[in-house]
Amino acid sequence: MMNSRSGRIRALVLVTGMGLLLNACAGAKVGETPAAAGGGGSAKACGTLNLAINPWVGYEANAAVIAHVAEKNLGCKVVKKDLKEEVAWQGFGTGEVDAIVENWGHADLKKKYIEDQKVAVDAGPTGNKGTIGWYVPPWMAEKYPDITDWKNLNKYADLFKTSESGGKGQLLDGDPSYVTNDEALVKNLKLNYKVVTGGSEAALITSFRQAEAQKKPLLAYFYDPQWFWAEMKLVRVNLPAYTEGCDADPAKVACDYPPYVLDKIVSKKFADSGSPAFQLVKNFTWTNDDQNLVAKYISEDKMTADEAAAKWVAGNPDKVKAWLPKS
Repeated sequence: MMNSRSGRIRALVLVTGMGLLLNACAGAKVGETPAAAGGGGSAKACGTLNLAINPWVGYEANAAVIAHVAEKNLGCKVVKKDLKEEVAWQGFGTGEVDAIVENWGHADLKKKYIEDQKVAVDAGPTGNKGTIGWYVPPWMAEKYPDITDWKNLNKYADLFKTSESGGKGQLLDGDPSYVTNDEALVKNLKLNYKVVTGGSEAALITSFRQAEAQKKPLLAYFYDPQWFWAEMKLVRVNLPAYTEGCDADPAKVACDYPPYVLDKIVSKKFADSGSPAFQLVKNFTWTNDDQNLVAKYISEDKMTADEAAAKWVAGNPDKVKAWLPKS
């Protein structure tokens, strides 16, 4: 999950002199043809659909279902490419990426690639409603009920000290590529905390599980939709209320994260191609519960992405039918 999911750059992107290195599921790189990456030709009716896969399981759930329907119903060849968010956008201009299927805001990237370069277009909402925030495990909110007000965080900073936090309270973040305002928030709200990167979505979940089971203090960044909410009801720390434009300057952010209407972004070339895969991506919409169920199949039930998608698709034929291009 995370600029901000309202548009702040998640991470510095390394660009080599030879071009972008895109880690594809099949080993594909920018400049490499789908045939070279995965072998074989492409289906006549649809061709190849190049899907970016951003590093959180909710996104993977969206992509898994779209890929399954594209392959089984439309005869497409789907190439999945494991990419950090900002890197994926860079693929629109080269033709290496056709679609990003869960975008969290990124007003800066929309301006650059949609308005200025005109190599991408908005393909509409996914139906998912996104939230980002700071959370504590349930036991902490019960024992320290006033901890849910950010103004009391400094009072509890000593509880959150770790070997990595340098004598300050620790605020645990996830994948370093996630869009986050946390460094600015800690500074601008004058909090005696240090942001520590946990490394992944899985690391955040493991930390919350351990904190609840062992009654260990934990303050961490988290988000929804995410299947973990069905397992544990994390308690949000209320930061200063979000107002329109309060996060416009990344260095001066001192407000909570905004609500997000998640959407899909596709390359202009793909949108103009006439491919039935574009209509599928454009028509695709579902709920947080739908996504969380497929994500749970993948993360907890250890299904492959395609197995998880196939199970969900089999149980939701009417939703799938509504996504398909009208003949």
